[in-house]
Amino acid sequence: MAHVQLADGVLNYQLDGPADAPVLVLSNSLGTDLGMWDSQIPLWSEHFRVLRYDTRGHGGSQVTEGPYSIEQLGKDVLALLDALGIEHAHFVGLSMGGLIGQWLGIHAGARLHSLTLCNTAAKIGNDEVWNTRIDTVLKGGQQAMVDLRDASIARWFTPAFAQQQPQQAQRICQMLAQTSPEGYAANCAAVRDADFREQLGRIQVATLIVAGTEDVVTTPEHGRFMQAGIIGATYAEFPAAHLSNVEIGEAFSRRVLDFLLAR
Repeated sequence: MAHVQLADGVLNYQLDGPADAPVLVLSNSLGTDLGMWDSQIPLWSEHFRVLRYDTRGHGGSQVTEGPYSIEQLGKDVLALLDALGIEHAHFVGLSMGGLIGQWLGIHAGARLHSLTLCNTAAKIGNDEVWNTRIDTVLKGGQQAMVDLRDASIARWFTPAFAQQQPQQAQRICQMLAQTSPEGYAANCAAVRDADFREQLGRIQVATLIVAGTEDVVTTPEHGRFMQAGIIGATYAEFPAAHLSNVEIGEAFSRRVLDFLLAR
């Protein structure tokens, strides 16, 4: 683990893989940290210099004053790349990380070799849902985050996976319980306010979209909408809920790797 000082905060990051390999940036979902990508690292780090980081307000990164915006979080990625002297990179983001990826594709596509958008949408949820959640965690504090953890297993994983791999499901959901309420709420605001439905056509970098058939948060329909809006985008669908990279594991890793290696 290492840290980069931003103009208004600190980002926690980790690098794995050969120093001379192309860089692959991984961006976590709302309420998790860079450990959500653990299953992908052994395979992907054989081919890439994998750069994982905790989104502002998550994990080991600083909880700065909110609310945040996806633009702010996207600029954090660019600042991280600049600080490490990285000119171009592949980018894989899931859920909120996929929103960050869309912003980068729209506004900083020249920095990207490719873009993989997993279990995400051009617009996620509505104001009422996000405002209620923000109020809940700010009023309830850390106990509200624990309550969210217990409710998230059903959204993040299929019942079969939660039963067959309880330790893995609990490990990921525990990240949510340990997330700062203030950091979580600030990121909820960023997700609430993001809407790229009218801007997808500006993404010109090679794009892969990954969806889960059992994902009730960002559905396959959301994925196909993005595919239709991004010229030349390819689409992959797995029998999984919201955190498909965790639930499907190797099949997810190999499908994304095939896409990356073809770029």
